[in-house]
Order: sequence, then C-alpha cells, then structure tokens
Amino acid sequence: MSRHQVTIRDVADRAGVSRAAVSAALQGKPGVSAATRARILAVAGSLGRQPRAASRSPRRPESGTVGLVLRRPAHQLGLEPFYMEFISGVQSVVSAGSGALLLRLVGSLDEEIDLQRHWWRTRRTAGSVLVDFREHDPRGPLLARIGMPAVAIGHPSLTGPFPALWTDDATAITEAVRYLAALGHRAVARVGGSPELGHSAIRGAAFCAAARRAGLDAARQLSTDFSGEAGARATRSLLTAERRPTAIVYDNDLMAVAGLAVAAELGLGVPADVSLLAWDDSQLCRLTRPTLSAMSHDIHGFGAEAARALDDVLTGARPGARQVPTPRLIPRGSTAPPAGRCLRNGAGAV
Repeated sequence: MSRHQVTIRDVADRAGVSRAAVSAALQGKPGVSAATRARILAVAGSLGRQPRAASRSPRRPESGTVGLVLRRPAHQLGLEPFYMEFISGVQSVVSAGSGALLLRLVGSLDEEIDLQRHWWRTRRTAGSVLVDFREHDPRGPLLARIGMPAVAIGHPSLTGPFPALWTDDATAITEAVRYLAALGHRAVARVGGSPELGHSAIRGAAFCAAARRAGLDAARQLSTDFSGEAGARATRSLLTAERRPTAIVYDNDLMAVAGLAVAAELGLGVPADVSLLAWDDSQLCRLTRPTLSAMSHDIHGFGAEAARALDDVLTGARPGARQVPTPRLIPRGSTAPPAGRCLRNGAGAV
C-alpha cells in the first residue's frame, strides 16, 4: 500500500487494536499504554503511515508529564509534611516510568481551572492529579468536558466524574473522639481546616456526631488555613477561654506542633493540663517533647497510588473509586487522662 492508501482501519486491523487507539497513538494523545503505542507505530511504519507532525511538537511531553496544582502559598508548602510526602509518592511512580511531575502553586480555584485548561490545550501534561475538593466543585464537569484525564483525591461524593482515591475521614475522626472520651475527656475541641474543603466538612460533621454519641459535655470547632500561625491562634483562643478543653484534635501535624508551643507559652502541661492529637503523622510528631499522638497513614503510599491510578486512566482503563487505608491511631506522649473534668482558667479542677 502507498502511504496515502493506508487508513486507520488498516493499521488497527493489523495491530489488533481499536481505531480510537490508533488515532490516539498517531496523534500523540494519551489513552494508550507505551507498549501499545509502540506496537501501533511499528505497524503503521511498516505500512508506510507515519504519525502526524504535530505529535512530534516539542510542546508535547515525550514521556507523560503529570500535573499537580496546589492552592496555597509557597512558604506554607515547604512547611507542610503532608504535601511534601504526597508529592514524593507521586514522583516516585512518575519518574520510574520516565515521566515528570509538573507542580504549580496558585491562589484561587479559578486560577487553577485556567491553568489546567492551558496545560491540556497545549499538551503540557498527559493528565492531572486533582486535590482539595469542595462541595459542588466546578473542576469535575469543566475539565471532564474538555476530555482531560485526571484522578481526584477526595471522597467520591465530591469528585464528580473523575476516579476518586479517598480516606475514610469520618471513621478516623470518630476513632479519635472515642479514644479521648475513653481517657475521660469531656470537653474536646477540634482545630480544622476551611469548611469549604470537602474533607474538612466531612471531618467536622463526623466530629459532632461522635461527640454526641460519646456524651461529651462540650465539643467546639475552629476553622483555619492549616498553617502553624492559624493553629497557634486557634489554640490560644481555646486555652484562654473561660472553659477550656481538656483535649484538642488538630487537622494536621503542623498546627498540633504550634499548639504544643502555645500550651507551653500559657504555662500548661501536655498532657497534664491538655491532651493534643494530630492528624497526618510525620517526623514532626516524633521530634517534639512530648511526642505527639497522631492519626497516622501512609501519605507517600497515597501519592504513589494516585500516580498509578492516573496511569491506569492514561492506558485506557476505567478505574473506579479506591479507598486507601484509613488513618490509624498512634498514642504517644501528648495524650493521657485529664487531671479533672471541666477545667476553668485559674480555677483548677471543679
């Protein structure tokens, strides 16, 4: 056959694949595995048909670039153990496949959507890992409409049409409250993230429900931006209130470490006067004195699983929602039974 006589159907029949797979391979689009793409190109070459010149444009990543956009300040990212571990996990899988991770920090959801569209339109990325989902998040329908492959990190109720990887935050926060109640704490507080974030809202609702079931006398929640500064302010507000909690649960380890410093600043002992429990166990939790009790999970493994799920999408699979292991409680030196119930500032135990 001459080059102009060779059709996509000819190549598909010879290679034993679908015409859609041939079209994607010849145009350099994602959706087929590296092995299938190589087989299609070899068959096409033997028949005299070559890939489109556009597919060899230097704008297209040669080995599959994965996009990740985070909505947070650059100085905060460097202090957040969770995302440093998560990024490391993604990179470990991407680099093993000769790919690359393209990371950007933005200030708003609209800015992220514009950037994701630009990446996909210019073929800067083969697909993206999407994080920090809100209720009724617009990214799902908007990015699915343009055909951008993606994997979403969040509960399936939040992530729209994209395959979801998620942790059971409700079960984990319930375990944390039950543990503190079993120690004898009756006034427990939570320092959480923004309620606009889906996982924060899930944790907040589960915290309230668990406190009611445990019969706690008081259960207060404060919202933050996950920074150490915000965690310190929230802790100071709680511990200088007329009725302070005897235990505090934090939504990340950075805020828990800041809370430990505030307790010392106010002359309160941990855990003698107040117990502290962190989410997202890290080296920070094990380096403090006392060491911080934590809800621990394999964050590096979570990132690696996200990258593998995206690879499944890019090779034409249709993965469903995957639940990664639920965070587990690791008791350490920062939690203990309270010295007394219903402590009041300056009043001791009553």
